[in-house]
Amino acid sequence: MGEKSHTNYALRKNGLQKSEPVHPELAETLADILDPTYGLIVYQEQVMAVAQKVAGFSLAQADLLRRAMGKKDKKELDRSYKDFSGGMLAQGYSEAAIETLWKTLLPFADYAFNKAHSAGYGVLSYWTAYLKANFPAEYMAAQLTSVGDSKDKLAIYLNECRRMNIQVLAPDVNQSVEAFTGIGENIRFGLGAIRNVGHNVVDGIIQARSEKPFASFSDFLARVPQQVCSKRTIESLIKAGAFDSLGHTRRSLFEIYEEAVDASSVTKRNESAGQVDLFGDLFDGMGTSVTVPDRPEWPKAEKLAHEREMLGLYVSDHPLSGRERQLAQFAEFTIGDLLTSEDIKDGETVTIAGLISSVTHRVARSSGNPYANVSIEDFEGEVNVMFMGKTYREYSEQLVNDEVVVIRGRINMRDDGIAISAFSLEPIAIGAQGVSSGPLRLQLPESEATRSVLENLDSTLRAHPGREEVHLTFLDDSNPRSFKLQPTVKITDDLLGELKALLGTQGFVQRDSSEVVK
Repeated sequence: MGEKSHTNYALRKNGLQKSEPVHPELAETLADILDPTYGLIVYQEQVMAVAQKVAGFSLAQADLLRRAMGKKDKKELDRSYKDFSGGMLAQGYSEAAIETLWKTLLPFADYAFNKAHSAGYGVLSYWTAYLKANFPAEYMAAQLTSVGDSKDKLAIYLNECRRMNIQVLAPDVNQSVEAFTGIGENIRFGLGAIRNVGHNVVDGIIQARSEKPFASFSDFLARVPQQVCSKRTIESLIKAGAFDSLGHTRRSLFEIYEEAVDASSVTKRNESAGQVDLFGDLFDGMGTSVTVPDRPEWPKAEKLAHEREMLGLYVSDHPLSGRERQLAQFAEFTIGDLLTSEDIKDGETVTIAGLISSVTHRVARSSGNPYANVSIEDFEGEVNVMFMGKTYREYSEQLVNDEVVVIRGRINMRDDGIAISAFSLEPIAIGAQGVSSGPLRLQLPESEATRSVLENLDSTLRAHPGREEVHLTFLDDSNPRSFKLQPTVKITDDLLGELKALLGTQGFVQRDSSEVVK
């Protein structure tokens, strides 16, 4: 079954496409083999049956042909074609019929299974589609857990969660277990995915909270076992956001966690040595109580950088939030496409768009020429891009962390994955390709325009004062109504991201008539 033949199969099954024979000479001969699949070769057994019927192959010869196709063994296929064409000629078929049938069989090798496997995969596909449609949070939590060791695949599935409007919440010491977990309509990140947090630490946290949830950071340190209270573990939990629900900013906890862990360790050592205060029951937990300062949260970029350091990717937000459609406007492929598609070939020229997340400048030992390894990431993954020779000389000064860029280059297939050799680089400004011209246009279905949504919209817009007009259209089946809103705004990535989070699937955010952020 060749690439995209499944589309033809579906169309034919539903009467939307006429079933046609492979070749007019073969219509009657192959009818009993191909009619059940609407004239298409779908199963490996059909290849074998066709070879036996029209070329006179024995069952053993037909099986060798099937295996040669599956392994893409050119020498064996050439030998098989000689026997295949000879057998068909002997039965009176024309060269045209032989060539057409052979060209139909060859693509099949890339995609086909035997009938039993096809049935099994069909049932599995139905089950997983049912689970995804009816239990989306639980299904996607299981998917995320299954690829927990692959940062690239995690990023792809997290992006799918965003597309499905499933919020993936940061890990939490009161709610998370070791793996990803569906909680209502959301997914909670697992504690086991945090760097420096091992299985024993997770078990200790879960056991300590089994009677009641942790009430504060001090309460957490007082109740968890000693193996949890290492500075490296607590630092990792803070940076990952696992204490967010306890009422302090990550920055506030980061400033005092070392002092708090030291105090907790002293208390636990004394308790284990039997040096418990006479009034220990009365003042339980006082030894680990440390005053947490009231500090504002880290800036968004710093907060996300710590999060990515501990989790391997962004969870609570993304530096590119609000720029999805803008990236799509420039990119030929998402990075997820590059990492997972079997259609991307070595040497192919591609265009990607994303954020520069790291830059390493080096000098080649052999030639002494400078070059750079650059990590580019979007919502679905990360890829290495190399700048060498003339390209490095031309663009080296533009290789700056956190810049959003468009890169065109050549695919290099390597043993450790895909890399790109860059041809060109162009920064993407907020206003690229007309995105900054004209008013900010919001569209919202009238049925979703509740008082709460409109009040939140007003406060969001007023938090970003500027000179750009905002137009809001209430969508109605028959009579859409548009209004120019009072606040004027400064259009930034943060504003677009907040509007996207507020409107969700209820509406759209447009920069002009051609640019839409869903």
